Amino acid sequence: MEDSNAPQDDPEKPLRYGWTTGACAAAAATAAYQALITGSFPDSVEIRLPKGQTPTFALAETKLNDDVAVVAIIKDAGDDPDVTHGATIEAKVQWSKDEGIIFKAGEGVGTITKPGLLLAVGEPAINPAPRRMIIYNLSEIARVHKSTLNVEITISVRNGEALAKKTWNARLGIIGGLSILGTTGIVVPYSCSAWIASIRQVIDVGRAAGLNHMAATTGSTSEKTVTELYGFDETSIIDMGDFAGGALKYLRDNPIPHVTLAGGFGKLAKLAAGHMDLHSKRSQVDTKFLATLAENAGAAAKVIQEIEACETAAQALLVAKSADVPLGNAVAARAREAALGEVNGAVDIEVIVVDRLGAPVGRAGFIEP
Repeated sequence: MEDSNAPQDDPEKPLRYGWTTGACAAAAATAAYQALITGSFPDSVEIRLPKGQTPTFALAETKLNDDVAVVAIIKDAGDDPDVTHGATIEAKVQWSKDEGIIFKAGEGVGTITKPGLLLAVGEPAINPAPRRMIIYNLSEIARVHKSTLNVEITISVRNGEALAKKTWNARLGIIGGLSILGTTGIVVPYSCSAWIASIRQVIDVGRAAGLNHMAATTGSTSEKTVTELYGFDETSIIDMGDFAGGALKYLRDNPIPHVTLAGGFGKLAKLAAGHMDLHSKRSQVDTKFLATLAENAGAAAKVIQEIEACETAAQALLVAKSADVPLGNAVAARAREAALGEVNGAVDIEVIVVDRLGAPVGRAGFIEP
C-alpha cells in the first residue's frame, strides 16, 4: 500500500514543544565542563539557545574523575513524532593538549562520508548550529570560572546506530549513527519545515555527487518500484512524501537534470489536478476531474459516469482498467505538466504512476531520453 509519513496536524490539540539533539548535547556538555572545572555537577543545567531562550535540563546520569566528566540527558521531543524522543544523549568532556574545542563522534553518532552536507567528509555528524551552541555555553562557563577552553568533547547517543536506520542518514552518507541536529534547539511538533529541509538535503547531496538522474517518491511502494526500474541506490531517492511543491520548487532553483516523480494513483491524481500538497487533509481526489481525463482518453459515456460516481481514486482506477481506458497514463501526463510548470523548465521530468501493489499503471516520459 502506498504510504506517506508526512506530519499530521490536529488543530484542536495543543502540541508541546521539545528539545533537539543539539540542545541536549549542549546541555550535557555544559554540565560536564562545569563539573570538570569545579569538581561537582549541578543539580540541573541551564543553557542559552540561539534565539535567547534559556531552558533547564535535568541530568540523568553523571560520572567524574580527574580528567574526564560525563553527563547523560534524556531527550524530550515534546509531541513531535521524533525517532530520538526518549533517547539518551551523552557528552564526555576531557582536557585536551590542543587549543580550542575538538568535537568527536562517540557511539551512536554518525560520520560524514559524502560531500554536499554542511560538514566536510570525515567529520562527526554534529552539525554547525549545535557546535556553535556548545561553544557559546562552554565559553560562558569558562569566562565565569576563568578557565581554559582546551577540551575534547565526545557526543554519543545510546542505541543511535539502530535509531539511525529509521532516518535518511544512510542515503545522505551519514554512517554509523544519528546526526546531532537543531538550528534553534527547539523541536516544533509535527513540523513540515523539517520534512522539507530533509528533502533539500537529499537534493544537495545528489547535486554534490554530480547525479544526472534522481527520483522523487511519495512513499515506500513507489520508491521500491522506481528503485527496481532504474537500479537506484538510496542516494538517488528523494522521499518527498506529500510535499511535491516543496520538492519541485527547490529543484527549480537547484536542478537535477532528470527527475522521475513516482507515486500512487491517488497522490498523483491530486498533482495532476494542480495540488502541490498531497496530504489528505489539504487536498482531495476529484473524481469529476478523473472522469474528464477518462473522457479525453476515449472512455464511453457509461464509464465516464461510473468514474465520476466513484468515492475513491482506487475505485476510479479499477473502473478504468475494466474498460481498458488508459487513465493512469492520462494522470501521469497531467501530473508531469503540472510538475514542469513548477520547475519552470529547469528540470526534465517523467512521471510514473503505480497502484497499491507497486505495479506501474501510467507513465509520461522525459522530453529527452
